Amino acid sequence: MAKQFPCLDKRLQGFIEAQHIYFTATAAAQGRVNLSPKGMDSLRVLGPTRILWLNLTGSGNETAGHLLQSNRITLMWCSFTAKPMILRAYGSARPVHPRDTDWGPLYAHFPAHPGARQIFDMDIDLVQTSCGYSVPFFDHRGHRDTLDTWANDKGAKGLRAFQEEKNLTTLDGAPTGLFETP
Repeated sequence: MAKQFPCLDKRLQGFIEAQHIYFTATAAAQGRVNLSPKGMDSLRVLGPTRILWLNLTGSGNETAGHLLQSNRITLMWCSFTAKPMILRAYGSARPVHPRDTDWGPLYAHFPAHPGARQIFDMDIDLVQTSCGYSVPFFDHRGHRDTLDTWANDKGAKGLRAFQEEKNLTTLDGAPTGLFETP
């Protein structure tokens, strides 16, 4: 039942835009695989083979560290509503930091978030859909504002201190490139 496509067509882009949650997966050649749920208003489809994902400060920074070692990434969406479907986008991505020259134009695609940490710029090389027949139904009640509230309460200095403590290396000790100079 799986179907493969070289890129996202309008129907698949519409499916992505209708979802309230997506999942990211990355892995270095050695060590742990990272799989994370994402939400808020943090993803943009820029075209049939390009996606931007705004990464906000959190307890880890695995994706950034993995992408420095191997730029492979998979994004996944699944429908929790009437029409079942799972969509995966496979490809490569690069982290873009606030220090980078293309941060401003890319960040302009998103609403401001106090904990904005990186943008991942993804180039898609394969899209696959599958049935999703076993995915349960869930109702979306809204987005949480907890992360933005937490980041606002920390302030710029508090966020920097938190990132220095929690976001400079992966669980396996690899650097994430967060505060490296270009």
